[in-house]
Amino acid sequence: MNAKSSEGAKENLIDSVKSSLNDAENLLREAAASTGDKAAELRDRAMATLKRSRETLYEVQDAVVERGRKAARATDEYVHDNPWQAIGIAGVTGLLLGLLISRR
Repeated sequence: MNAKSSEGAKENLIDSVKSSLNDAENLLREAAASTGDKAAELRDRAMATLKRSRETLYEVQDAVVERGRKAARATDEYVHDNPWQAIGIAGVTGLLLGLLISRR
């Protein structure tokens, strides 16, 4: 997955969750103003909307965790295959961070 499609998916997720939460909020407001069966129906619809949002977030969480595991596996394989390059990269990174910190 490239960066642009990842950003697009992230934006779609954020929009979807915001929309679901707004819908649930509106339904709960209507339920508060209503009485009887209509209020119960509106509360049930709001709870269903919140449940869908929660499920979507759990799915995204699982996907992010899986991508993190894949990245960790790839890094581990790279370090095992190229130990001296990994040491060099770590050394240069440490040097650059040290320089940036000492400038402040």
